[in-house]
Formats: sequence, C-alpha cells, structure tokens
Amino acid sequence: MITAFTPPGQIRWADLRERDEVVRRYRAFFGLLNWRQVSERDRTRPWPGPVPHPRAAYLKAFLIKICEGKPYVTALRAYLVEHPLLVLEIGFRPVPAPGQLYGFDVERTVPCVGWLREQLRVLDETLLGALLQGTVRGLQREIPALGETVAFDVKHIYAWVRENNPKAFVAERFDPQRRPAGDPDCRLGVKRRSNQENPDGTSTGPAECLWGYGTGLASATADGYGDVVLAELTQTFNENDLTYFRPLYAAACAALGHPPTNVTADAAFDAWYVYQTCVPTGGLAAIPLNLRGQAPPRRDPSGVPLCARGHAMVPATRLAHEDGYAAQRFVCPLLHPARTGETCSHAQFAKGGCSRVINLETGGQIRVALDRTSPAFHRLYDQRTSAERINSQAKELGIERPKVRNLRSLRHLNSLTYLVINARALQRVRQINAQGAHAA
Repeated sequence: MITAFTPPGQIRWADLRERDEVVRRYRAFFGLLNWRQVSERDRTRPWPGPVPHPRAAYLKAFLIKICEGKPYVTALRAYLVEHPLLVLEIGFRPVPAPGQLYGFDVERTVPCVGWLREQLRVLDETLLGALLQGTVRGLQREIPALGETVAFDVKHIYAWVRENNPKAFVAERFDPQRRPAGDPDCRLGVKRRSNQENPDGTSTGPAECLWGYGTGLASATADGYGDVVLAELTQTFNENDLTYFRPLYAAACAALGHPPTNVTADAAFDAWYVYQTCVPTGGLAAIPLNLRGQAPPRRDPSGVPLCARGHAMVPATRLAHEDGYAAQRFVCPLLHPARTGETCSHAQFAKGGCSRVINLETGGQIRVALDRTSPAFHRLYDQRTSAERINSQAKELGIERPKVRNLRSLRHLNSLTYLVINARALQRVRQINAQGAHAA
C-alpha cells in the first residue's frame, strides 16, 4: 500500500531538518566549534536598521564551501540553493514565500554572489583566530600532552593570475615591477625544492618563480591521534620564511597557554633566536644548519673560533650586533694583543689579520654546537613532518590555488581551511577516546 502524502504545511521545519542527512552532518560538524563568541551582527554596524543575516551564517557558509570543495563562490551559492534546509540550519533569515515548498524563497534568502564575496573579504580576523584557538583548547582537553614539540613550515600559494599560467603568453612574466592586474596584492617569489644551500650559496634543488602568497603554520602531532594546527599566518610570497617564525611562535604559545618545550623546522628557520626559544624550557630546536653560503664554523673544544690556518683566535671588543644579539669580535692571535713576530700566508694577514664575530647569546651558541647526528635530534626532527601532513590536507581542500584575488580574502580563506582541519581532528580524537573508554 502506498503511504499517504503529508502536505508540507503539516510538517515542522525542525522535523524536516532532523531527517535531512546533509543537515545532520553539518549540525554535528558545527557543534565542534564555539559559536558563543560570534556576535549576531557586526558591533560596528549602527542600530537601528534592517536586520542582517547573522555573522555566524556567513562563517558556516564559507566552512561549507571548503568542506564541499567548492572553489568558486558561485558554486557555493548554487549548493546552498540546492539545500534549502541547510540554509535554515546555518541561520540565514528566510524570506517568506507561502507558495514555495518549504514556505520561503531560498533564491532570495541566500545572499547574492557579490555580497558573499564581500563578506569573505571583511571577515573578522580576530574572531577567526579565536575560533582556531578554541579548537586547540578542545584538543588539549582530549590530548593533555599536545604541543610539547611544535613544527613550523611555510607553503606556497599560486595567485589566481594569468602570469602563473604557463600556457598564457605574458610579456616579462616575472618582472617584479609589473604586478599582475588580476591580483595587485600578490608578489613575486621563488619556490625552492630545498631550503638547504651549498657552501657557494647555490640551492641544492631546482627553483620555480611564481606570483602569489605564502601560508605559514605551527603544528603538533600526537601518537595515535594525528596532526593539528596551532597557529597560522598568510603573507605575500616575497617575504622570507624566517619572518613567519616570531608571530607564529607567539600565536602557538597563546593557543597552548604555555611555550612548547621543543621546536622543529627545516633549514629555512635556522636562526639563533629560534634556538633561543628553547633555552627557558630546557628543550631542543631540531633544525638543520643552514650556512647560507658561508664557510662551516671552526672552533676548538672550548668554543673559541679558529682562523683559516687553524690558530685559536683571541677576543677583542664586544658589540651589539645589528641582528639583535650580543656579540664578541675575535681577531688574529699573531697580531693581537701584540705582534708575536710570526707571519701567516693568508691574504688577510697583510690587512690586519682575520676576524670573526661570534654570537654570545645562548641560542647562538647552541646553534653552532648542536649535535645534529644524535638520536634525540632525529627523534624531534621527524616530527617536522606533521606540518607537511597538514599542508597536504590543506592542499586537498584547495589552499594551493584559491579562486580569490586579494590578500584579505585569501587570509580569511586560509584561516577557515585550517579551522576545518582542526575541527575534523577534534571530531576524530573524540571518537578515538570514546572508543577507548567504551573498550575499557
């Protein structure tokens, strides 16, 4: 017997949404985030006035864009229009239309493409950061030891411009003074296969020029649970990898509520102040030595630098280095503090002798003395791959070739991408812990 049809007027919207699989899936996903910190409307918008859609509705819509793999805002809007119950679930205010199936006009309810693009551009970055921190705190409650070792990495992002299309003819494609008209915010940079350099300053791998951006992240991994994002930062591609470290480290400390014991990264992050962060914690910075074209440092067992001929140099003046550290200048032992009468065949001897400037900060000393062949170093350095795995997840979500053309929209899209990764990690971790508690 065929079941009698129930008219839409006799079914409550809440019941319909409860039966919709897509609505149920996203209700569970959005339940992982703390929406109490999202005000209903922009506090800077004056009252009174027309009642706008809640800010949370736009945030949820953009999260759906990433989860569903919709690269264009037009595709996102089409998806929402195809799922009117989802439109109600995420909080858009329905435009009544008694003649429609669900009693409202979904086409008029979902904002137009241009307005959605504008809302992506003007999202509150502080709010996005707070939502990401909320996921970190949730993960900490499930994994108490999370963040003992933090990995740092930077990934390239191709700007959506024809200059990055090898099939398009562009005169002077990589002239830094000719910024692409399609995205004036992007900048020219070089993507190397490896951040390590040979002693002569050349790269160990091929390089690629591109117009775009870089997205830096701080991540952590936990055995049995996977990888999570602690902090993220997007800049134009002309910025050096090292410029990401300090803001990322500060954001990671804020998210965790304490500094990490250890840090790890590739050779691009080889700087004295990176090692300095591990001095108060008693930890280790597992980073390969990057000579940046300089000769390998030579020192005697007590740490005194040796000249090119192997003589232990003598200390001279102390100074404040322009890079922000206390330094000691060492000079030729044959000429200082007095001439010994000995001569040296080195060309610098006739010019006053060799000199070396040594970093006196603890981080600078550790950088040179660190045993990078030890099991402890390699155990921590292996955790650097957590950032690479996060980058792989982000690439699957479309972070490498975004369809936006300004820095603000790109930053917000990246933040939302990492928020999706963390929300999924929190969902996975809770399921693992629940299964473990049930088995016990």
